[in-house]
Amino acid sequence: MEHNLTTKEENKGRILTGMVVSDKMDKTVVVEVNRLRKHPKYKKYFKISRKFKAHDEANAYRTGDKVNIQETRPISKDKRWMVINKI
Repeated sequence: MEHNLTTKEENKGRILTGMVVSDKMDKTVVVEVNRLRKHPKYKKYFKISRKFKAHDEANAYRTGDKVNIQETRPISKDKRWMVINKI
């Protein structure tokens, strides 16, 4: 299920792109977001990955899907993100 953004929701929160690494929970997926960071002294880039729990109302996304997630109000103790679409 894709989520259509209205003009009011467009300015709400960050949007990140990541890979679904777990879909075992009900209405929740774990999304891993990778980014490159530059070392301040050695100027070498290295990967940093972080996992976010995201709300998936229809249980539509599976492990391996590349998705966009958007920051939202707290849905549960750990969930502050919502899956908006699949890439």
